[in-house]
Amino acid sequence: MNEVTVIIPNYRGEKFIADCLSSLFSQSVKDFDIIVVDNASGDGSTDIIKKDFPSVGLIVLDDNYGFSRAVNEGLKASGTPFVILLNNDTRADKYFVEKLLLAIKEDERIFSVSSKMLQMAAPGRIDGAGDLYSAFGWAFARGKDRRADAFSKRCDVFAACGGAAIYRRSILDEIGWFDEFHFAYLEDVDIGYRARIMGYRNTYEPEALVYHYGSGVSGSRYNDFKVRLSARNNMYIIMKNMPTPQIILNLPFLLTGFGLKALFFIFKGYGRAYLSGIKRGYLLCREGRKFPYSPENFGNYARIQLELILNMFRRF
Repeated sequence: MNEVTVIIPNYRGEKFIADCLSSLFSQSVKDFDIIVVDNASGDGSTDIIKKDFPSVGLIVLDDNYGFSRAVNEGLKASGTPFVILLNNDTRADKYFVEKLLLAIKEDERIFSVSSKMLQMAAPGRIDGAGDLYSAFGWAFARGKDRRADAFSKRCDVFAACGGAAIYRRSILDEIGWFDEFHFAYLEDVDIGYRARIMGYRNTYEPEALVYHYGSGVSGSRYNDFKVRLSARNNMYIIMKNMPTPQIILNLPFLLTGFGLKALFFIFKGYGRAYLSGIKRGYLLCREGRKFPYSPENFGNYARIQLELILNMFRRF
């Protein structure tokens, strides 16, 4: 049996999917599976896969259920001890799969490994080098828009970016799969957060390279849909993963963070979408599932809290 399955959630990726899959068929290792989960794209994506990549596993859903549901459907269909999540608007370097697999095998406490994501239009610039999270309630793509050669060292990160990362299935089974309440955006931060609470590590591997168009489906860095959904999910992450005393401790920082973001998006013309997302996030917190607190994990919560504070002052 192969050790790893690459799962590609796809929604209207007709322009990108052939390039993405071609890069996987050119990998230095060949013993891995590929599954594309299509969220009822309605474009030519599935026709391209059936015609040009018949060996790729294809799951076609009857509606657009979002990134998280697509990933979970891929997990159900796979049986390998490791899974790689990959956005459809990417092109993987020849050694991408090999380097991620080697990195996650170095320590059984590693839950996920994030790749070095480079901007397709400017490959000398970072698209993301893992995800960070701060007490402001802000999630960041580490290194965004900075020089790629400045991020050449392995390190731990708060969470792996689900656009191009490997995950350990045994830990996924322990902490729970991707939360479908998220639909899309920040679901990778949420699952990385849960792993950290349980004492596992999320790391960054600079030799696993992938080139990313960015906003290939949503169409732009900022739009009403993305701003509203991200704001909603930001609220949900906090209420889901922080025990009540930790929320109270961070409340001054969280109010400051959400206030500054509101001003930013008002200036950008997305104030209504952001505030609507915050409201929806509050309502979602009442529907969603609180990650259970255990006194055994108190030390992990304390380490996470220190990291959240330090990340407020970090140059991202």
